[in-house]
Amino acid sequence: MKPVRLLLGLGLAVGLCAGPSWGYEEVPVSDGGTLQGKVKLIGKVPKPKGYNLVTLPDAVYCGRISTGTGWRLLQPFVIGPDGGFKNVVIYIEELRKGKSFEYVPPRIEAVDCKFEPYITVVRDKHDIEVVNKDPVFHDIQGYETSKFGARVLFNVPLPMSKKLRKAELLAGKTVKNRAGKVLTQPIKMGKQRNLFVMQCGFHAYMESWGFAVKNPYYALSAKDGSYAITGIPPGTYKVQVWHPMIQKEYTVTIEPNGTTDLQIDIDAPKGRLYANEVSEGTRFGVELLGDVAIKPIVELQTYEP
Repeated sequence: MKPVRLLLGLGLAVGLCAGPSWGYEEVPVSDGGTLQGKVKLIGKVPKPKGYNLVTLPDAVYCGRISTGTGWRLLQPFVIGPDGGFKNVVIYIEELRKGKSFEYVPPRIEAVDCKFEPYITVVRDKHDIEVVNKDPVFHDIQGYETSKFGARVLFNVPLPMSKKLRKAELLAGKTVKNRAGKVLTQPIKMGKQRNLFVMQCGFHAYMESWGFAVKNPYYALSAKDGSYAITGIPPGTYKVQVWHPMIQKEYTVTIEPNGTTDLQIDIDAPKGRLYANEVSEGTRFGVELLGDVAIKPIVELQTYEP
C-alpha cells in the first residue's frame, strides 16, 4: 500500500477550477492500479438547512416530508453510524488518456419535492435527464458555479404526469407510475468550470449538485464512505475531493497493478453554514394555514437544535 500526502486543508467549496479544455483518449491499460479508501466526517454533523413551508408553494403536499411543525429540512451531510461520508466526489482530473469511458446519462428525479440524487457526476458536453414524479409544478434552473461567478445552463418547466392525482398521494396511496415526460438537458461547462447546481424555481429546498468530469477516473463515495477507482495508469497524480461544502486535494502514487489506500478524513465545519435554518416561533407559522394541516406522512424529519 502506498502512502499519500495531504496538500490542501478543508475549505467550504464554492467551486473547483477545471484546467484547460481537452479531449480524452481511450487506450488499453494493461498494468493499471487501484485507488481506494473511505471518506469520514470527523466531528459533529452540522445542522441541516431549514425552510419554512408556509412561505413557499405547495406547503401541504411538500410537507409530507417535514418536521411536523411546518419546516422542511435539507441535509447536505449524509453520514453513517461510523462517520462514513456519502456523496463525496473523488476525481483524478489530469488524466487525458486511459480506460474506456462509458457514459449513460444520469437521471435526476423530482419526487416528494426533492431532487434525487443530491449529487450527480456527469460527463462534460453530454446530457442529463430530469423527470417530475410529483403532481405539482417544478421549474428546473441549472447554474454553473465557480469563483468566476454563475452562468445559466438551463431554465425550463418540468412536465408532470397528466394521470397523477395529488389527492391519492395526500391520502397515502402508493402510485406505481408517477413519471411525467423525461427532459434531456445538455451539460456544456464553460472554460475552467466543472460544477453546477440545479434548483426548483418554486421550492427553494429542492437542490441538486452536479460535478462534471472529463475522464472516467472518478468515484462517488457510498453509504459507508467507501470508494474505489480502478484501471489507473501508473504515475503520480493530484486527487480532488469535492462536496458542496468540502474541497480537499491529495497527491497519490499509483504503481503498476498495485493498490493505493487513501483514507480521507474531513473535519466537520463549525458555526452557521447556511442562510436558511430552522427558527421556531417565527411570525409565519403553520397557524396561517387555518384548519389546513401539514402532515409528514412520508417522512418525519428531525434535527438537533
